[in-house]
Amino acid sequence: MKAPEKQAGTQESPGDGENAGKKPLLIEIIGLKDSACSPFPCDETRSCGLYECFPTGKLTRAADALKSELHDLYGDKVELRLILIDNEMPGYVKEIIARACPPIPFVLINGRLVPLGRISLTLMKKEVEKFL
Repeated sequence: MKAPEKQAGTQESPGDGENAGKKPLLIEIIGLKDSACSPFPCDETRSCGLYECFPTGKLTRAADALKSELHDLYGDKVELRLILIDNEMPGYVKEIIARACPPIPFVLINGRLVPLGRISLTLMKKEVEKFL
């Protein structure tokens, strides 16, 4: 499936290579430092596709594992940021929470709320492929 020529959030810049001229796809995981990565138990079935964080079930460990996996798959085409809102909440996050009331943790891709429901490599890959 071919992506549209120019996605929101990308910008032309000089350079060589396949991803030259584009900013990476920005994935933001918004959550709390001690929150779980999923409403489901963290067990040996690994339905989320992540192994480095097992058996913690912690958002911070799952985000690190997801970041590593996405980098292995997509290199510099994807950037993942974990935004912890325990002490401080960016204005755009406040607006999203006020408007949509998403369950925590939630995911933004290029600023767009994506209803994944949990941290999952399998689900994230499907979303990333829509943009790349």
